[in-house]
This record gives sequence, C-alpha cells and structure tokens, in this order.
Amino acid sequence: MTEVTYEGSLQARLPVRQSARACVRACAQAAAELGARRARLAEVPAVRVDDGAIATAFVSERHLLINGRAPVNFAPLSRFWRTADGWVRTHTNYAHHRQRLLTVMGPPESLEAAFAERSSLEVEEAVYAAGGLAVALRTPEEWAAHEQAAELAKRPLVEHERLDSAPARVLTPLGTAPLLPAAGLRVLDLTRVVAGPVATRTLALLGADVLRLDPPRLPELPDQHADTGFGKRSATLDLVADRRTFEELLAAADVVVTGYRPGALDRFGLSPRALAERRPGVVVAQLSAWGAYGPWRERRGFDSLVQVATGIAVVEGSPERPGALPAQALDHGTGYLLAAAVLRALTEQSREGGSRVVRLALARTAQWLMNEVPADAPGDAGEAYVDPRPWLAETDSGVGRLRYALSPVSFTGGPVDWARPPGGWGTDPARWG
Repeated sequence: MTEVTYEGSLQARLPVRQSARACVRACAQAAAELGARRARLAEVPAVRVDDGAIATAFVSERHLLINGRAPVNFAPLSRFWRTADGWVRTHTNYAHHRQRLLTVMGPPESLEAAFAERSSLEVEEAVYAAGGLAVALRTPEEWAAHEQAAELAKRPLVEHERLDSAPARVLTPLGTAPLLPAAGLRVLDLTRVVAGPVATRTLALLGADVLRLDPPRLPELPDQHADTGFGKRSATLDLVADRRTFEELLAAADVVVTGYRPGALDRFGLSPRALAERRPGVVVAQLSAWGAYGPWRERRGFDSLVQVATGIAVVEGSPERPGALPAQALDHGTGYLLAAAVLRALTEQSREGGSRVVRLALARTAQWLMNEVPADAPGDAGEAYVDPRPWLAETDSGVGRLRYALSPVSFTGGPVDWARPPGGWGTDPARWG
C-alpha cells in the first residue's frame, strides 16, 4: 500500500483526516479484492491512499463548477439559531422543509425573535412534529446519555446480515484494462442528498450500471445531483403507479441501495427481506441518519444536524459558539464505507452465497469519529492548505461544462475517472442500459 500524505488537510479538533483516510482505504481495499477475485489475479492490487485526493473529494460539492458557476450548497435559513437556552440548527435546503419550519416558527423576518423565545428542545420537538428539521445543540456528554446514542453504541459501525441461503453469486471473469470490480453489476440507487449518492457514485466509478430512481414529485437539488451523479443514469418512478416497472428493474438488479428513513420504504415492499424474497441473492444497502433502532429511528436528518446532536459542533466550537467539521465528513465517509460494505458483501456472496443486507448510519459514524478513531502522533500537524488542482478535472455534460473532483478510491490498474458525466435529474428512462 502506498500512502502520500499532505499533512493538515481536513484539519479539525477531531481526527477527521484520519477517519476520511480509513473510509477511503476500506473502500479501495474492498474494490481491489473483488477485482482480484474476478480477474483471477494471483495478488490483490496495491491500494493507494492520498490525503490530497481525499481532502479534495470530501469537499467535492465546493469544487464543483457548472459553466463556471459555483454551486449553492446551503439555503439561507439552513443555519444555527440562538434560543432562550442555547442553540439549534435548521435544515431548509428543500422547499418543503423550509415551509414546515416557517409554519412553526413564523415568517423569515421574525425568526431570530421566535427562536430566542423558546428553548432548544422545545424548538426541536415542535419543528420535528410539523415534519421540519431543527436539532438542539448537545454536548458529547449529553448525547452519550441520550437513548438514541445508547442504541447506536450497541451496534457495529457497519452492520452485516445474511438473509437466506441463496446460491453463491457467479461473477463473470474480468479483464484488467482498467480493472473494474463492479463491471456488469446492476445497482438500483434509491438514495438522496450526499452519503448514499457518494456510495453509488463510487460503485459507478468501479464499473457498475447505476440507475438512480426518485419520486417524480420530489426533485433533487440540481447542483447536488450534478456533484453526485457521475457515472449514473437518473430516472423518476412512482412506486405505486409504476410498480410493474420497478419489479422488472428489481428482477435484474444485483444491488439495491436505499437512503430513506428506516421503514419509509417498507410499505412499498422494499424491506430487505421482502426484496430478497423476490430477488434471491440481492445485496441491500441501507443508509439512515440516526440508525434503524431507538427513539429517533424514524427521524429525518442530515450531516449538519447529526454534528449538532452528537456534540461534534461543541467540540469544533464551544457551547457558546458552535462550530462544524471542515467538510461534510459524516456524509462522505459513510458513503465510502457503504460502498465498501457492498463490495465486501459481493465478494462474500461469491464464496458463501446468501442474500445480504448492510446498514450504516451517520450518527454511528459520528460516534466512531468522536470515540474510536485514533488521532495522529504528537507533532503530526503539518500544513493547513492542500492545493486541490491535481485532483480536479473538467468535462462537458448534459448540464453544462463541469469542473469536478476526481474519486480518491485508487488501486493499481483501477479506474481514474467515471465513464460518463452526470445528466439532468430524471432525464433517463427507467430501464437498464
């Protein structure tokens, strides 16, 4: 394994750089091992871990340019607000979440006063009850005492479960120029925002045929979709009205990746066991904000809100002036871990068979970052700035001329870029290519 370090990248009080490196290394290693098995190689290709590439990719949304225009990453009302006893953070990037916040707290021009009149927990519960997103600032100690944190602490960072005794997966042999471990595999991408799309973007880099499906009446943010849409096709599908189409897609799918709240897709027959019954041998990858267990299992959440709830915002700032990680590191890190878990499950299936489910949660990744990732040795601080230009590329696409960050997942003989740029949201047919 070759490692090139640019010390100081992703600098933070918490070991963000070390956790990012571990997530990318795990993904690259899983890819190299699956590639070696499929190409019948005598040795697993060497993995390259480059801090400069990782630091650039973990803020890929900031490096994206569309026809020279910088993207919009956070709406004006997605921010910290001071309350009567502390702080809350809101998320209003989607119009329906913005409207639900305003329904509870009043018009934009009076929000400062409205927040200041209420306690943080009162705001959190009231906005959540209305279907909006606001999370109270907690210290690490307060989060550790929370029932949701206790539930997460019982679980591993990456959960693996074998669902049945489906026959061993037969993987077709691969060539090696370049080595594409996921070539020929079909991935249904039912994810949104950042973490899930980062995982499926990575699987697309590695050769998978990735089809992203979204509800037709819930469009993705265009800039976000462009950043995470490399290598994929994007279609809309109503899971009720177009059920036959979905079943046809599922019948030929190898992997299904979901990023909605636990249980939200179960009513459509999309629980892992239900999927495995209809498509034996499938790998189901589930991603959530708060985990599939505990009192917050059904709550919506995003990276920025998980940082606030788990105490990260206090560690990176203070209770009086909360801070944030230098990147949406929970999203990106969890995305690479999710891709790694899928690749590992595929390798295990080729030996042992069985439908599989893997699960990750942003809040569990946060606890891993805070409590389990070793920091560097004393004096390993280095420079604060990394020049991103070696890991940026440009291409024409269906949404314009793009400047974008290359993937940090690298191994000898592996791909260096995606086979196709992103297109517009929902512009592809809902069928396999």
